Amino acid sequence: MKFRFLGLALLLATASPALMPVSISPAQAQQKPDITLEDIWTKGTFAARSVPGFNWMLDGRYYSSLDEGNLVQHDVTTGKAVQTLVSGADLKVAGSTTPLEVDGYEFNADEQKILFSTDTEPIYRRSSKANYFVYDRASKKLVPLSTGGKQSYASFSPDGRRVAFVRDNNLFVVDLASMQEKAVTTDGVANRIINGSADWVYEEEFEFAKGFFWSPDSRQLAYYTFDESQVPEYNMQTWGPLYPKDYRYKYPKAGEKNSVVGVSVYDVAGAKTVKMDVGSEVDQYIPRVIWTRTPNLLSIRRMNRLQNKLEILHANAGTGTAQVVLTDTDKAYVEVNDDLRYLQGGKEFLYSSEKDGFRHLYVYDMQGKPVRQLTKGDWEITEINGFDEKKGLVYYSSTEASPLQRHLYRVSLKGSGKTRLGETGAGTDAVNMSPDCKYYLNYHSSAGVPQLVSLRNAQNGKLVKVLEDNAKLREKLSQYNLGKLEFISFKTSDGTSLNASVLKPANFDASKKYPVLMYVYGGPGSQTVKDDAGAGIAFTNYLWHQLLAQKGYIVVSVDNRGTGARGAAFKKSTYANLGKLETDDQAEGARYFGTLPYVDKSRIGIWGWSFGGYMTALAMTKNADLFKAGISVAPVTNWRYYDTVYTERFLKTPQENPAGYDDNSPVQFAQQLKGKYLLVHGTGDDNVHFQNSTAWVDAMVKANKDFQSLYYPNRNHGIYGGNTRLHLYRQMTDFVVKNL
Repeated sequence: MKFRFLGLALLLATASPALMPVSISPAQAQQKPDITLEDIWTKGTFAARSVPGFNWMLDGRYYSSLDEGNLVQHDVTTGKAVQTLVSGADLKVAGSTTPLEVDGYEFNADEQKILFSTDTEPIYRRSSKANYFVYDRASKKLVPLSTGGKQSYASFSPDGRRVAFVRDNNLFVVDLASMQEKAVTTDGVANRIINGSADWVYEEEFEFAKGFFWSPDSRQLAYYTFDESQVPEYNMQTWGPLYPKDYRYKYPKAGEKNSVVGVSVYDVAGAKTVKMDVGSEVDQYIPRVIWTRTPNLLSIRRMNRLQNKLEILHANAGTGTAQVVLTDTDKAYVEVNDDLRYLQGGKEFLYSSEKDGFRHLYVYDMQGKPVRQLTKGDWEITEINGFDEKKGLVYYSSTEASPLQRHLYRVSLKGSGKTRLGETGAGTDAVNMSPDCKYYLNYHSSAGVPQLVSLRNAQNGKLVKVLEDNAKLREKLSQYNLGKLEFISFKTSDGTSLNASVLKPANFDASKKYPVLMYVYGGPGSQTVKDDAGAGIAFTNYLWHQLLAQKGYIVVSVDNRGTGARGAAFKKSTYANLGKLETDDQAEGARYFGTLPYVDKSRIGIWGWSFGGYMTALAMTKNADLFKAGISVAPVTNWRYYDTVYTERFLKTPQENPAGYDDNSPVQFAQQLKGKYLLVHGTGDDNVHFQNSTAWVDAMVKANKDFQSLYYPNRNHGIYGGNTRLHLYRQMTDFVVKNL
């Protein structure tokens, strides 16, 4: 479950005074216009600018982007176009007079050949299929990669001589010299055998869809095989035709059978496939596969079903034999990430772990023996941004300054010289580093303040050039009636300190009493209380909260126990009893805000989406006396209905821990519902199934409880498309105004 809303809206502090909002008096605020739903959802009034289509090229001084159908090279230090690499007029297949409408591209290693994609169709969150074409810059020749139907995840081999892709659950390789296509696998069948792609639950929870990997020397192709024949099917109906159509796909709910997952290596020259030995246990996970720096040596990560033990296996790609070199365990669960890096020379690797209570970086030798710990402290790294092997430097983002912020740091592989880079002050830095680690793009924002995109020197963090400052958007925002934003923390009755955000109306008067709407997500490792501007739905939710503040509401958010950036103990305190401590903490938040002299404690509401919708349903039942109104969007209402990987990571299986599933399921507490309640769901939600809401409605009907419901035909978990979001937020706005 990765549908998370981050960066609500909080402290407005940045490095530059130019980014600070103008302080206005209540009288001035009254003269400014209010934000409208149309501003947020249809007019694009507050759309932030970035550096569109940015893709680093081999020389870190340049990047490429699509510009009106042309592929253009830019000087990163000036942002100016240097040359047109491919003219859109040249993107015509033989016999056609119409250029391709390109929606994506990828260079080969020497940047002389390019894969262009067109007519891309999304499948699930990360999966898609498209028509791919190979373009040769020297000859200006454009040819289709394959004529057998749309392809997925087409990728050049490192030497640029071949392209691998997936179609109809099988893996193929195309020799670019002859354009001959060869099937690596032939047994792929829908809803049964998948080769080279992830199944639904791996794609959603382990966060990858492409399931094949070229070896560094281009001689071998490692790939996943999923046998999902024993996984139960879920059936969704597609509404619209005279007779609705069934859509069936494999979805393993908690406690049910998963795919049996294997890893194989295909030798391109010999056309020989060898299956890797991942152990005799089939009820396990293989969440990551990467190649090491040692020829013929594949790295495979293996986890038990409960996900409290992760092993790194090194497998001989020629024979399939494998051995465990490192084991990482936890009394709750071990999280999977992409921090594993094999170092030049093939003698050591870099790995991150929470074994000391916070996620930190460690160096091991190839036998898994600890060499040194690179980072240490009561804070955690959140991402590896770059890896300069020549200089032995690792670039990473961390929470060292504050759990509410992210900043870029550098440390040597010797564990010395840890340095924060950049002069960005408070807020959050998101980093896109060049392949040679000479420059990086820094996307800096703080709560309510749009991002400033700058080019910086990776050696010292110094500013090279501001590429986009969003000055027009900041000026636009300053013209509207925006409320005051702040961070606070408070202690619960048992002494736990929780972070929270508060958004007050622009004309806030401390002598008055205001209704409060709490916004919650609250799921494991998430954050809504974060000092950034947010992106996508996070920023539009911030704007909607401003709209509500204009109408006289205070909007707050509380990061309960179980949320991220405060160490493993805080995050994993909810293990095996998901929903209990989280709900207790949201109730503590309502009580705390109810004690403030300017809050009307009889008018406190709560809303959330996905995990936040689940939290809202629990708040409206288990703590019904605290909340006057609530909105649940796409909620889980019974964890038995959700997928194996996510749910069992935090709850074990329902067979092992039935109380963990039932004791905090909203359907068990329908009789306790008191306030006004709105339930929203998309019928085409492949993630949190509409089944959750039908079961919840059934429970409320049996308990003879009044509620409102709103469903969106064929919309998925995001509930978007056309004017859907405008319609949804209009309904939610009306509900809040009428009932809070």
